[in-house]
Amino acid sequence: MARMTLQRALCPEWVDALFESHREWQYTRELTFSTVVELTSLVALGMRPSLHAAARRDASLTVSMAALYAKVNRTEPALLRALVRGSAEQLLPVVEPLRAGRTPLLPGFRVRVVDGNHLPASEKRLAPLRDFRGAALPGHALVVFDPDLGLAVDLIPCEDAYTSERVLMPAAMEAARAGDLWLADRHFSTRPILLGLVARNAHFIIREHKAHPNPTAVGPRKRIGRSETGVVFAQRVTIPTADGGVQRLRRIEIELYEPTSDGETLIRLLTNLPKATADARTVALLYLERWTVENLFQRLESALHSEVRTLGKPRAALLMFATAVVAFNVLSALQSAVETAQALAPEDDVVSTWHLAEEVRSHYAGMMVALPPAGWTSLVEGSPKEFTRTLLRFARHVDLRHIRKNPRKPKVAKPKGYAPRKDVQRHVSTARVLANGGVR
Repeated sequence: MARMTLQRALCPEWVDALFESHREWQYTRELTFSTVVELTSLVALGMRPSLHAAARRDASLTVSMAALYAKVNRTEPALLRALVRGSAEQLLPVVEPLRAGRTPLLPGFRVRVVDGNHLPASEKRLAPLRDFRGAALPGHALVVFDPDLGLAVDLIPCEDAYTSERVLMPAAMEAARAGDLWLADRHFSTRPILLGLVARNAHFIIREHKAHPNPTAVGPRKRIGRSETGVVFAQRVTIPTADGGVQRLRRIEIELYEPTSDGETLIRLLTNLPKATADARTVALLYLERWTVENLFQRLESALHSEVRTLGKPRAALLMFATAVVAFNVLSALQSAVETAQALAPEDDVVSTWHLAEEVRSHYAGMMVALPPAGWTSLVEGSPKEFTRTLLRFARHVDLRHIRKNPRKPKVAKPKGYAPRKDVQRHVSTARVLANGGVR
């Protein structure tokens, strides 16, 4: 299933054609872009510990390691965005029938959750960084996530780790259209972003920043009632437009029952959704879906290898991250197939992405040895409807015991008070402690 879906999302011929249509300065000699993507996908899925190890095991690779790393280090950001967007479009007609029976977050709207993800500091292997004692940040990326389909549908990579996420947002908004609902945190609460979405006839729910866009209240603050997280209030506000007019919005406030991790007790949301479409409580509930993109980032880090610290060049690190996003989409499609084939309720959230990725890692290598390429390539060909049926047929045979989540209660935080140095530096024999019934 994993190999079929990965092949569907990243068909080598399609990847090479995408390279030719979106490349700027790069070119192809012996090493094709599809080969590079295949090698990085093996690392992202955790089947190879590093790009070097993946290349050494590839008998078809005819170029040197230096040539491979040269191509990886020069991969253009436009290619990465095209790769993520194109692969999501390849999976879209497959995933839509699998999730057709689910209730959308807001009927009639295409929901988009946007957030940025900063890549962790890399190892300082590059010559200019070897004597630097601080952290070397290889870049970050803006990801657009569709929670109804469970797919990352867009990615805007940025090599400069200090560039603000807001600078990348106009590129993401190019895909906004009428019928969209965009969810974002307060980093995106600026007048150009809000008015840019309005200009594209899209709707939004964005948390208001303390400093901007500084809307003007035009109505009283009304108490609406209680929600899951706090007491909800609503108020009409406006922000000025470039032509001297005003854009009318609604401000939804939630006085939280419990403070956030930052100690905040009040959250303000700005939206242009009509009240008839979503009342204040619905807006507050919809904003909670913004955390789905945070879950995506957490799964990219834990279930997949999206952060390879040995890749210090920004373009190489971003290529690995983009490939991991594609791999996440593949796992998400597999999860949808399993839940549909075995009639699992989506709200129960039974299937674990981590265990699913582990199953893929455990069986992938043996499958590639036992089954020749022609065996699974023939299964990929055909219409999306035929491929979906094939995926469901295989998903019915998945043993849920191997991929089921094992939820547990949250760990109780234990306060760490001061301890004298002599107590901290003590050591004991565990066997003697157990035999004596405690530390003496």
